[in-house]
Amino acid sequence: MGGPRRRGSCAAMRRRPPLMATLAFSSFLHPSSTGRYYPKPESSGPDPHPKMNDADVSKQIQQMVRFIRQEAEEKANEISVSAEEEFNIEKLQLVEAEKKKIRQEYERKEKQVQVRKKIEYSMQLNASRIKVLQAQDDLVNSMKEAASKELLNVSRDHNNYKRLLKDLIVQSLLRLKEPSVLMRCRKEDLQLVESVVDSAKAEYAEKAKVHAPEIIVDNIYLPPAPSHHNEHALSCSGGVVLASRDGKIVFENTLDARLDVVFRKKLPEILQINFLVGRLMQVEA
Repeated sequence: MGGPRRRGSCAAMRRRPPLMATLAFSSFLHPSSTGRYYPKPESSGPDPHPKMNDADVSKQIQQMVRFIRQEAEEKANEISVSAEEEFNIEKLQLVEAEKKKIRQEYERKEKQVQVRKKIEYSMQLNASRIKVLQAQDDLVNSMKEAASKELLNVSRDHNNYKRLLKDLIVQSLLRLKEPSVLMRCRKEDLQLVESVVDSAKAEYAEKAKVHAPEIIVDNIYLPPAPSHHNEHALSCSGGVVLASRDGKIVFENTLDARLDVVFRKKLPEILQINFLVGRLMQVEA
């Protein structure tokens, strides 16, 4: 008994015609209004669309593939070049930005170093100036102490010191120009002062063309001469102090006060001499 034949059996299947044969056959047919194909009527003129064989189709396909591939390669090349340019621009911008940051940081640190150098130089200069001023002050003080010690010898020569006291009193009276004054002196100079008061008043009256003033010797004395036993106590090397009766005008004419005045006036000269001596010692060294 035979069953139904299978659709895929060799007996039922027909061999399919090749592609080119089908295309050649279909070229002789044209569709009608009913959808069926009928043979195309023969044309008297040349066919505007010549038939292509497999080789022509393959060749045209290959040309299209090459064209598409060439366009794709050109586009890819353009994209690659554009991307590389953008990368280079971006890289250059980043490099320049980092260079700018480095330059700014270097300039900032350089300014800090310069500021520190200026500060250090200023501090060293100020320290040197302070040392110089301190050395000058020490030298002036030592010279003043030496001069103060020499003043002690003035009062030891009674004759010269007596004339000096008279001149100091006359000078004080000329400065005050008061009809009545108070006068102070050291206790050890009291006898010498009293011995020259009258002659000093007469000399003042003659020079100032006035009546002789009244001089009252105060019972409060000036400090004594300096001694090694009490170096920090108040001391006076000699001289007098005169004041008006109301005490508003005081003229200190002691030897120590006159030494201070001389040192203030001569201080620039003293410093100049010390500077020149110091430079000379440096040159010799």
